Amino acid sequence: MNNPKKYKISAIGILISGVCIYLALWKIDVEGTLHAFKKPNYWFLLPAIMVLFFSHFLRTLRWRYLLDPIKRMDILTLFSPLMIGYAVNTFMPAHLGEFSRAYVLSKRGQLPLAQIAATIVIERVIDVFSLLVLMLLVFRIYRFPEWVAKSGYIMFAGSAGLLILLMFLKITTSATMKFMHFILKPLPKTFNREIESTLLKFLSGITPLKRWHDYITMSVLSVIMWLSYCAVFYFCLHAFNFMEMYGLNWSVSLVLLVITSIAIVVPSSPGYVGTYHYLCQISLIMFGVPADSALTFAVVVHGVTFIPVFVAGLFFVHREGMSLLKMSKHGFGSREDMPVTTGES
Repeated sequence: MNNPKKYKISAIGILISGVCIYLALWKIDVEGTLHAFKKPNYWFLLPAIMVLFFSHFLRTLRWRYLLDPIKRMDILTLFSPLMIGYAVNTFMPAHLGEFSRAYVLSKRGQLPLAQIAATIVIERVIDVFSLLVLMLLVFRIYRFPEWVAKSGYIMFAGSAGLLILLMFLKITTSATMKFMHFILKPLPKTFNREIESTLLKFLSGITPLKRWHDYITMSVLSVIMWLSYCAVFYFCLHAFNFMEMYGLNWSVSLVLLVITSIAIVVPSSPGYVGTYHYLCQISLIMFGVPADSALTFAVVVHGVTFIPVFVAGLFFVHREGMSLLKMSKHGFGSREDMPVTTGES
C-alpha cells in the first residue's frame, strides 16, 4: 500500500538535497573538481574504513547494554541488523533503516518490534546528547557560525523533550494505558487492543540498565565511538594532504564531524546526498580550503562512510535470506513475517 506521508517526507528531503547540491556546485570549476580526485593518497582511506567499522562495532556493543535488561544478545546477532539498517538508510529517506533494523532483530531475537524500537529511540537520544557535548568541546577550540549553534540548541531541546516524555510515560505506565484506552474507546476493539499492546511493549523497552557501572561503560563507549567517527575525517584529511597544505590541525576533524552530523538530522534525500556534501564543503571553506577541493573531499569521505557499510549491509541481507527491496517498500516487511511473541525474555 502506498503511504502518502512517506512520499511527502521524501519530496521535502529531495527538495532540500537539491538546493544543497545547487549551492555546493555554485560557482565551482567542474574541471578543477574532477581533477582534484587524482590528488589524494587513497591508501589513507583504508585505516579510515577500518576505524569506521570499529565505531559500528562499538555502537553494537552499546546497543547490547540497552537490550540486556530485556534479553541478552550476542554481538553478531546485533551487528547484522545494524548493518542492514544502514544499508536501507542509504536509499530510503527519514531514517527508515531504523525500522528495518528493529524488524530484523525482532525476527532473529524473537522480541516484540515495539520493544526493540524503544531501545533504538533511547540510543539516538544518547547520540544527540553525545554530539552536543562534543559540540561544547569544539566551541572552546573554534567558534562556530551562529546557525550551527542554533542547530545545536534545537537538537538539544528536541532530544531533552523526547527524553522527558519517555521517562514520564514509563513512570506513569498504568495511567498512560488508561488514558490511551479512554482516547481509543470510540475505535474498533481489535484496533484498540493492537495499539495498546504496541504501546505497552514499547514502554517495556525503556528499562534501566542492569548494573550501575553499565552507565559508565555506556558513556565511555559513546565517547570512543564519536572519537572514531572523528578519526575517519582525520585520515581523509591526510589523504588529501589538507593538514599540511592549509595548516590544519586535528580539531578540524571535530568541526567536520559536528557540522556534517547536522545533515543527518535535517530532512534530505536517501544517503544524505546533498546536505552532507554541502555542509562538509562549507566546513572546509571556513578553514581556507578552496570550494573545488572541499567538494571533492566531501564526495570521497561520503563514499568512505557509506559504500563499505552498504556492501556489508547487502552481505548481511543475503545472509539473513531477506530482500532489501522488499524491506524498503514495506518498512518492517509483510505482516505474516512479524514474529509472534509475548514480550517475555
